[in-house]
Amino acid sequence: MAFVPHTRADVAAMLESIGVESIEALFEEIPAALRISALEGVPEALNEMQLARLMSARAQRDGRHLCFIGAGAYEHHIPAAVWALATRGEFYSAYTPYQAEASQGTLQLLYEYQTMMASLTAMEVSNASLYDGASALAEASLMAVRANRRSRSKRILVPCSVHPHYRRAAVAIAGNQGLAFEELPFADDTGCTPVAALQRYEREDITALVIAQPNVFGGLEDVDTLTDWAHARHALVVAVVNPVSLALLKPPGHWGAKGADIVVGEGQPLGIPLSSGGPYFGFMTTRLEHVRQMPGRIVGRTVDADGRAGFTLTLQAREQHIRRGKATSNICTNQGLMVTAATIHLSLMGAEGLRRTAAAAHARTRELVAALTSLPGVRRQFSGPVFHEDVIGLDVPVAPVLQALAERGIQGGWDLHRHYPQLGSALLVCATETKTAADITRYRDALADCLRATRTA
Repeated sequence: MAFVPHTRADVAAMLESIGVESIEALFEEIPAALRISALEGVPEALNEMQLARLMSARAQRDGRHLCFIGAGAYEHHIPAAVWALATRGEFYSAYTPYQAEASQGTLQLLYEYQTMMASLTAMEVSNASLYDGASALAEASLMAVRANRRSRSKRILVPCSVHPHYRRAAVAIAGNQGLAFEELPFADDTGCTPVAALQRYEREDITALVIAQPNVFGGLEDVDTLTDWAHARHALVVAVVNPVSLALLKPPGHWGAKGADIVVGEGQPLGIPLSSGGPYFGFMTTRLEHVRQMPGRIVGRTVDADGRAGFTLTLQAREQHIRRGKATSNICTNQGLMVTAATIHLSLMGAEGLRRTAAAAHARTRELVAALTSLPGVRRQFSGPVFHEDVIGLDVPVAPVLQALAERGIQGGWDLHRHYPQLGSALLVCATETKTAADITRYRDALADCLRATRTA
């Protein structure tokens, strides 16, 4: 639990020392319209014992449901050694300080992480993580504007098949910095972005095209054609990828004739458990020619005066972290503990282990969709290949079905109606290597009962 040792007298003395009248004055850059005067609805502080009881009760409410949701958060098997090592004191409380060279162990781990992510995405350089996948897309969009010197428009084409949370985060973070995010429709039959949707932009100044692989529906986009279209028109390509899928799918560095320019995604599938909505971490890789436009920390390997190997933060002005509103990026840290776990996870799995995990997840999803679509009133929404998610259509509203499934201890998927009402009663389902034949049968039988009950209600 956090402990704040400063008394009011201590705070007053510090403010006097730096010549500031109040703590609020330190936040004067924030417009008054965006500030709040009080935290309405936030209860009074609890003591340590009360807080522990509250958190235990909240954790018990989560239960142990059988989860088929996916949609950006994936349940994978995590070897016991991952968190046994990540929670050792050397890692658990370590933070890369501004005098970073004193933390050689942490820096070496981040360097190994960067090497693995660059290899996985077939790119040349990686940073040491971002906050999450959604904010990573926003940072990549800002980076594309800085890197694409041939474009002046700040226009980013974003297919509607990119996760809606990612699109909203990108607009929230970068939309007020002059970037224009323009949405592209997906094909009704495949759920993927047709090249025909790009025809209206043939002669226009476009800064970057975002390509999600797999997309939010689990579908596989025609990445080669889309990438080549963008490069032929001097636009950069920002890839949004699932890292586990790259064990089977073509990595972004090999898309089209030249490969993607910036690659981002969510690192949660790499050894981070599902835990009440977090934590997560974002990753970013790019080409060497764009490295000076990359936000976040970058660790390099060098040698000292005696020829001994050492690690250091590199290619980044320290002023980036203290220039506030004038900085290249507001990313000044990394999700160090999550990256530690991901690095250990990747080291234990190796290329073959990751490939087997991805293949098993793909196989389980095919089995799941085959089982569910065998039921009356259930169909596959889109045609075409998928990775480990797919969309099924129901002949009844999705919400009551999901509620009924939850009462049976099954999280049945993600209701797409809120974000994609044009799809009707559409449900995104996901299976990973953690699901067994018995799990799939249990879901199918429960869904059959819930559908019957909903139809007769």
